[in-house]
Amino acid sequence: MKLAFILSFAVGIMMVVATAVLWGVVNELGVFTQIDQLIRDIIGTESNNVNVLQYVEFSRVISLSALIAIVNLVIMTALATIMAFIYNITAAIVGGIHLTLTDE
Repeated sequence: MKLAFILSFAVGIMMVVATAVLWGVVNELGVFTQIDQLIRDIIGTESNNVNVLQYVEFSRVISLSALIAIVNLVIMTALATIMAFIYNITAAIVGGIHLTLTDE
C-alpha cells in the first residue's frame, strides 16, 4: 500500500506538470484564441456571451488536473492494495512460482 501510494503520488505530480507544460505550449501557439474566434464566427456577433478563454484559464486547467490527480491517487492506491491482497491469497492457495538459483 505504501509503495502504491508513493507511485500514485509521483504519477499525480507528473500529470500536473505535464498539464502545465502542455497548456503553455498550446497557449503559446494561439490555439485557444483561434478556437474562441471560430466559435464567435459560428455563433455570430449578436450573442457575444460565449467566451472560451475563460474556461481554459491556467488556474482552472491546473485545478482540474490536480483534482483528477487526487482522485487517481486514491483509486490507484486502493486498487493496488486489493490486487496485492488477491495475489497473496492466490499464491498461498496455489503455491505460486518458486525459482531456486544455485551455484554449482
